[in-house]
Amino acid sequence: MYSERGIVGSKTEVASLDRKRINDTLDKHLVRSSPSTSRTVNGKDFSALVGKQQPLDHKDQANHNASNEESETDSEESDVSGSDGDDTSWISWFCNLRGNEFFCEVEDDYIQDDFNLCGLSGQVPYYDYALDLILDVESSHGDVFTEEQNELIESAAEMLYGLIHARYVLTSKGMAAMLEKYKNYDFGRCPRVYCCGQPCLPVGQSDIPRSSTVKIYCPRCDDIYYPRSKYQSNIDGAYFGTTLPHLFLMTYGHLKPQKASQSYVPRVFGFKVHKP
Repeated sequence: MYSERGIVGSKTEVASLDRKRINDTLDKHLVRSSPSTSRTVNGKDFSALVGKQQPLDHKDQANHNASNEESETDSEESDVSGSDGDDTSWISWFCNLRGNEFFCEVEDDYIQDDFNLCGLSGQVPYYDYALDLILDVESSHGDVFTEEQNELIESAAEMLYGLIHARYVLTSKGMAAMLEKYKNYDFGRCPRVYCCGQPCLPVGQSDIPRSSTVKIYCPRCDDIYYPRSKYQSNIDGAYFGTTLPHLFLMTYGHLKPQKASQSYVPRVFGFKVHKP
């Protein structure tokens, strides 16, 4: 995180943080209903941020990890796939983190429009600090934070960006950005044999944060699957929402494939297995 904001550490150090540990910390401190725009986090008001929030569906994560053990052989490189230069914006840095390939870069102008952020301040703790971090705005308050607060602000920025991203990808510019990723197969291909490598789209099973992890939707078989990469197993599905793939295919109707006509037929010694 940027030290000039009064937050300890660097982009490289943040990249090395354990995402699961940060998310677990945020789970313990998320506020469900009360506004969280106050900046008085250095004093006694910090305790007011403590609340309970439903964690990510751990069953989803367990199933994903069990079905993707082969991905453990992936190269254990740095979590940052992009440049670590000081001139890199937070948004570019975040989108280039390993596991964040599904995200597109939201334009600053969109984020700076308060109308587009309506209702988010009550969902995200440290909202003002998280927004400053996303926009690379230097805080004028000069606050000094504890290590736990640093992690909370970084994770709050991730959550805020994700919720903004879910709205942005439904706009014309956001849809165009996702189109480029779709054409480049950035979201992966359908693992079903009879879908013949159909490119997929990211989708959430809920629009409520911390409910379930992101899945990929195949428009050919009309079903959802776990992402192939283990690095995407902790991405919140609400950062993409339930609407994206369907609105995308309505917008770009020429990309909608024909439904799969073939299906697997179980056989024993060449004879079809009778279905009771």
